[in-house]
Amino acid sequence: MNPVPPEALLRDLAEAVGEAHLYLEEADRLAYGYDNSRRQALPAAVVLPEDAEQVAACVAACARHRWPLTTRGRGTGTTGAVTPVHGEVVMSLERMDRILEIAPDDRLAVVQPGVTNQALQAALAEHGFFWPPDPTSAAFCTVGGNLAYNSAGPRAVKYGTPRENTLGLAAVDGLGRPFRCGTRTSKGVVGYDLTRLLIGSEGTLAVITEATLRLTPLPEDKRTLQAVYADMHAAARAVARIMAQPVTPCALEFMDGAAIAMIRDYRPGALPEGAGALLMIEVDGPKAGLEAAAERVAQAARVEGLVDLVHADTPERVRALWETRRALSPALRRIAPKKINEDVAVPVSRMPELIDGLARLGEEHAITIVNFGHAGNGNIHVNLLVNPDDEAEMARAHRCLDAVFALVLELGGTLSGEHGVGLEKRDFVDRELHPVALAHMHAVKRALDPLGILNPGKTLPPAPDPETRSNGP
Repeated sequence: MNPVPPEALLRDLAEAVGEAHLYLEEADRLAYGYDNSRRQALPAAVVLPEDAEQVAACVAACARHRWPLTTRGRGTGTTGAVTPVHGEVVMSLERMDRILEIAPDDRLAVVQPGVTNQALQAALAEHGFFWPPDPTSAAFCTVGGNLAYNSAGPRAVKYGTPRENTLGLAAVDGLGRPFRCGTRTSKGVVGYDLTRLLIGSEGTLAVITEATLRLTPLPEDKRTLQAVYADMHAAARAVARIMAQPVTPCALEFMDGAAIAMIRDYRPGALPEGAGALLMIEVDGPKAGLEAAAERVAQAARVEGLVDLVHADTPERVRALWETRRALSPALRRIAPKKINEDVAVPVSRMPELIDGLARLGEEHAITIVNFGHAGNGNIHVNLLVNPDDEAEMARAHRCLDAVFALVLELGGTLSGEHGVGLEKRDFVDRELHPVALAHMHAVKRALDPLGILNPGKTLPPAPDPETRSNGP
């Protein structure tokens, strides 16, 4: 049974945002109870603030009544991090979608968290700049969501993640107290780095209300290459050589043999026979010297086991190469519309061991596994193709997933590169984190959210002896 929030709390929320922006009808609340995972729950109420003052008032109201609160953007995350499983009030930041400042001379922009990544990029392009994070959901996801998960996308291999591309934040802590952290300058070492701490914390420490972003000039041009290899070992040798020479590609994407087989079934003739692994490579920069830079990368990609190397020299050929990569998603949806998708990362040198190990685990558990992702930083999307209506298959899949995580940690990797933890990986986190480090993280949580109301039960496993609890179930 869903918890019923006290009338006094609902009055406080209505006063904070206006009755028109407090949703209490079940039909209205349902739309805010899920993300891009298969999890769904009904919020106790939904509030839509339009500025930082309203955010602070909403958080303070929930703190007074010890009621849990979850903040969300557009819900494109895949880990259940914004699913209100404890009957939380959901605070949607969709109305906070303004670009407050673009300062080309200082190479920064100040934005509210509800602006979409795509809208921001379009506005920056008019000034000759871009913000490097570019998740595949850029048309829909918000900057606030990118910050909450530290979501990066393909360009991270050259330009870094949101942590490297954010100068400062304005936020509200778990008691409703606004604060600022970070700078408007590219250097600054005063105090602890709360900016990087909040990025990736999935709304469990504070609610981000404003971000000062570091901008990068748009490159003049780019070159695209597609390299096909006999196996993953050859592709990994190429990745290591590419990343060891002076020209860093702006994208270095990978697909394994299983993914290639699916593309070949979906688009016959798209890839040559004998393809066991594929790299999509992009190089960007000034037009002067770009051909030479692309050739240096191409030379590094020419290792033993190379089957084919294509250099796209026209926009049409570039589109054709990327269409090959884009064909993977519809092929996967056709075979397994509700696949389990994980985004582990391992050191680049250990990628062959990971892919070999995943193939072995797939055979052991009778689960088809397809892998692709961001090879330049070892961030591999591991897809377990399953039928969620088949209980026996799902049981095998969860045993397989447990073994996948064990393999990743054995190889010196991490359980999530950019999708976050949320609920999906929370119970595995203590396998990766040192117990003393985990205890410090719980202490940080208590410092910023002493009542434990901000997105409770997400990201970290429960503390051994929780000192405070919200009144949520």
